[in-house]
Amino acid sequence: MANQKCVDGVMVDMTAEEITARQAVEKEFNDGAFDRAMAEFRYKRNKLLTETDYFGASDQTMSSDMTAYRKDLRDLTNGIDTVDKINNVTWPTKP
Repeated sequence: MANQKCVDGVMVDMTAEEITARQAVEKEFNDGAFDRAMAEFRYKRNKLLTETDYFGASDQTMSSDMTAYRKDLRDLTNGIDTVDKINNVTWPTKP
């Protein structure tokens, strides 16, 4: 992190208080990385589930492959507790 800021187009050193405040903001942002990644992950997963919801209609018959696919999608979040695990998920293949 650069310990400078731009004031009227001129780079000046930040005070100790400004550096501490900036570090707090960066820590808060970094601490929220997992929650942001998980929200994006769940959005994608829910979109994939929504695309197959019509198979659950009373006039449709859901195949065992589709049932397994949907279960695999729902189970994807099990055991995920780091951003790295989210980034390395193997998504199931839609039948």
